[in-house]
Amino acid sequence: MDQNLRQKLIAMTEEAKRVRATLSIDGSLFQGYNEKLRNLHNSQAKFLADLVDEQGWPGRSKVGEDGAAAAWMIAQQAIGLPRFMRACLEIIESEVARGEVPRWQMALLTDRIRWLEGRKQVYGTQFDWDDKGQLSPVPIEDESRVDALRALADLKPLAEGITQRRHEAAQNGEYPPGNPVARRQEFEDWAKAIGWRG
Repeated sequence: MDQNLRQKLIAMTEEAKRVRATLSIDGSLFQGYNEKLRNLHNSQAKFLADLVDEQGWPGRSKVGEDGAAAAWMIAQQAIGLPRFMRACLEIIESEVARGEVPRWQMALLTDRIRWLEGRKQVYGTQFDWDDKGQLSPVPIEDESRVDALRALADLKPLAEGITQRRHEAAQNGEYPPGNPVARRQEFEDWAKAIGWRG
């Protein structure tokens, strides 16, 4: 195991958490994609991309369970880099088959990409504020099968996931936007400008 690389990846995700927490406290986290956070995510994504080019994906055997989770988190947060995230998903899918990456990481990245592309998610892991001011899953492709699919990905049933996500939001000081329609339009415009949507 490469302990230096493991510690580097973990330190990077801890830094992203600290920046996010600071932005959450002053409220700027919830006003579009904060420039400071975007720059940090892009910088960390570049590190991961270079690493993968040189050494392959940092899975469990290379950086341990927590190091592999940190690598996945860097990919999951790189929402400003569509090609990078899609490439990571392809790699993660093959790494899941090899046992190097847990299935839940593939599930969350799949849903994140589908949501950003404007498609329905598969596993119900991506949330947004609904018209009633509640954090709720964005549209799901097949709600009748979602819990079965979540079980295959080692995720809790959707009802438990919703409760957990709403609890986390309350703990982190997240709150619904003042104008949900304007916020959704802003997101749509951003997703098109970045290249997620045509």
